[in-house]
Amino acid sequence: MLFLLNDVVFRLDGVAMNARLGGRRMRDLAFPTILRMGQELYAAEPLLQRTNVQRARRLAALISAKTPTINAALFVAPALNCMPQEVTVRFVNCQFEVMAELFTLQQGGRLDAVSADRRIWRRLAA
Repeated sequence: MLFLLNDVVFRLDGVAMNARLGGRRMRDLAFPTILRMGQELYAAEPLLQRTNVQRARRLAALISAKTPTINAALFVAPALNCMPQEVTVRFVNCQFEVMAELFTLQQGGRLDAVSADRRIWRRLAA
C-alpha cells in the first residue's frame, strides 16, 4: 500500500509497528489520538517525513490502519517547536493511479513539495 505523507510516498507493506500497540491496544487507539500524535511529531520536527523516515512511516501506517480510506496526509507546522494545536492537518483519499504516479516520480527523484502540492494538496496558486 502507498501512503503520501506531505511530499513523500511511503510503501507501508511490512511496516513494523511497536509491539506495545499490538492487538487490543491498537484497536483501542482512537483516531483523534493518532492525529494529536502526528501534530506533536510535526511540531517538534516540521520535516518529519524527511528527517525521521521510520517514525513518519509508522505514523502513516497508524493513520492507514485506523482509517483505511485515507491514503494521504498533510501536516503543516508554522514553526519549529510550535504548539501541537498549531499544526494544521489535511487528509485525502487519492486514486491508486495518482499514488502510483507520485511513487514513480519519487523513484526517479522528481517528486518534490511543489509537485505533490500541485497534484494533491493544491495550496499553491497555479
